[in-house]
Amino acid sequence: MSLQEQVRNNEALNRYELTVADATALVAYDMRDGKIALTHTEVPDSMAGQGVGSALAKGALDDIRAKGLKVLPLCSFIASYIKRHPEYQDLVV
Repeated sequence: MSLQEQVRNNEALNRYELTVADATALVAYDMRDGKIALTHTEVPDSMAGQGVGSALAKGALDDIRAKGLKVLPLCSFIASYIKRHPEYQDLVV
């Protein structure tokens, strides 16, 4: 299973998560008028440079697309990811 396939939506904590070994990366979100605002991305130092952040962004955006939602990319990491991957531009409000 690829990293992005391991991304899960933890609705109780309003965040997408990707756990590898004992570390968890996350993208925090909140719902705003039927849109999902991605507000913060956090990748532990132990996961840096392994593509975890990109896998997390892709997994979250794929799930958002599957749910038919639009994105407010308030987090600079997510905004940069979408800019580098124009296939997700249609999700942006």
